[in-house]
Amino acid sequence: MLKTLKRYYLIINLKTLVITSLAVLSTIVCQQLDFAADFPLTIISTAIIFPIVFSIGGAYKRREAALDDYGIMKSHGKAIYFATRDWLEDPPQETLDKSKMLLGNLLSSCRKLFTEPVEQLRKNEDLVYDNFSDLSRFIRDDLRNQGLASGEVSRCNQFLSKMMVAFESTKHVYQYRTPRTLRAFSDIFITVLPPLYGPYFAYLATEVQPSGLAYIMPILFAVILVSLDNIQSHLENPFDQVGEDDVTINVEQFIRRLD
Repeated sequence: MLKTLKRYYLIINLKTLVITSLAVLSTIVCQQLDFAADFPLTIISTAIIFPIVFSIGGAYKRREAALDDYGIMKSHGKAIYFATRDWLEDPPQETLDKSKMLLGNLLSSCRKLFTEPVEQLRKNEDLVYDNFSDLSRFIRDDLRNQGLASGEVSRCNQFLSKMMVAFESTKHVYQYRTPRTLRAFSDIFITVLPPLYGPYFAYLATEVQPSGLAYIMPILFAVILVSLDNIQSHLENPFDQVGEDDVTINVEQFIRRLD
């Protein structure tokens, strides 16, 4: 039950209540002043719906790209561990444990980078590449010195290279957002238009009986627009662990499933 309420709060929050209240108040004032006008609704689709839908689509594609790259990092990390376990003759347990530790450290540093503010990017990125370096030295020193063939060492380095490419792609999703000017444009009109359409809602009220039903229109108008904006905001950063659809880097589960 609490999880369901939290999910609703992500869509309908304080911003929704404020703008809805302004829209209703504007309607009441226009009714009292007998100020009504039949405004066209096409401006809503042009100024709000199209930019929001475009932003939601862009944010969703970024999230899906992040999931794909995260899957690539996990799969090639597992491939390095399986190479350690299966390509060596009787690999020592400490070597297997070390490979697990290095992969766990790498994913933990990635999780730290993606869940902290962008201002910490450079410091956290250095930590990630330190872990990539440790994994590279593990392939060169531990695996090669224990008899792994040069061709198989090269294959492990290819796995590592693909993990680095996937990390860089995921980092760009984290670092950059959908067009900020487009979001600012839609935010302005979401805030301004519901109250400005008070004369239109007052015009509709003249054709609605009982008159109290006239307030349903400004309420729905504001709730729908602000909810769409909230959905876009939560999809914008797929790593902030705020929205329901965020990407979760579960290092502990990854390590448990290696064996």
